[in-house]
Amino acid sequence: MNQVRRAVCGWLAAAGREERGSISVWAATSAIVMMICVGIALDLGAQVHAQQHARGVAAQAARVGGQQLDAAAITGAYPSLAVGHARVAAQAYLDASGVEGTVTVTGGDTVHVSVTDTYDPRFLGIVGISNLTVTGEATAQVIRTLGEREQ
Repeated sequence: MNQVRRAVCGWLAAAGREERGSISVWAATSAIVMMICVGIALDLGAQVHAQQHARGVAAQAARVGGQQLDAAAITGAYPSLAVGHARVAAQAYLDASGVEGTVTVTGGDTVHVSVTDTYDPRFLGIVGISNLTVTGEATAQVIRTLGEREQ
């Protein structure tokens, strides 16, 4: 019986020595993989935030441009934009926001703004991915309403 016990204990001891440290390699590898996954998630989440910011800036620039009404609109005539003022006001908003974009006024009552910006990733830059482009577009249209109905 003692011989069997010694044989089993010897076998277990030998098996333990062969696998010593294997959990450390697994833990280190999984920690690196987890850090990479968290880094990618953070960068892609920040890119989505930058995309939302670009859309918001475009919407606000279109709104600012859409507020530049022609003087005749104040007297009750059909509302139209002062095209030059609308374009300048929307572009000034884009410049103040620090983004690049284009402003188009069509039909005398519609302002369309397209914004292009970049996001510099923090973690993806390690693997060579840099300067992710984000865009946003918005349109504002001047309408006349009377009693909650468009005229």
